[in-house]
Amino acid sequence: MEEHKRHSYRLKFSVVTVSTTRNEKNDESGRLIMDILEKNGIEVSHYSIVKDDILEIRNALFSSAKRSDVIIFNGGTGISKNDVTPEALTPFLRHIPGFGEMFRLLSYQEIGVSAMMSRAIAGIFNGKVVFAIPGSPSACRLAVERIILPEINHIWYEINKE
Repeated sequence: MEEHKRHSYRLKFSVVTVSTTRNEKNDESGRLIMDILEKNGIEVSHYSIVKDDILEIRNALFSSAKRSDVIIFNGGTGISKNDVTPEALTPFLRHIPGFGEMFRLLSYQEIGVSAMMSRAIAGIFNGKVVFAIPGSPSACRLAVERIILPEINHIWYEINKE
């Protein structure tokens, strides 16, 4: 496991907000994710907002995968009838189940048992790393700062090693 710590990659990230109500002016979570990434010296190569619609989410996945190495979707991972991000992405991912488990564990420590309603997921799509996280600013901060950034080099190393 120490091997991956010697590697550092200049990865390009896409940020996709999934929401029927947000736009570029009021997308606090999308801006927060991009700010955290940029403060850590990470290039955000693409940003978009799509509706809670399976086809729009899938189109964002395909489009973002052409522009970046890592794609972070925020929003649409809850249990309401409009939350379809996991359904849109799941058929295309080679899953990393530990991400969702870790996210829910850390969320539980912050917000209690309601963390069980999160359907946060991660996986690999065509050699790209994909994360789908809740759209609240606190959930975005937790996922990006405490899970994604500390482990992304290791993930990238693992999926690209011979």
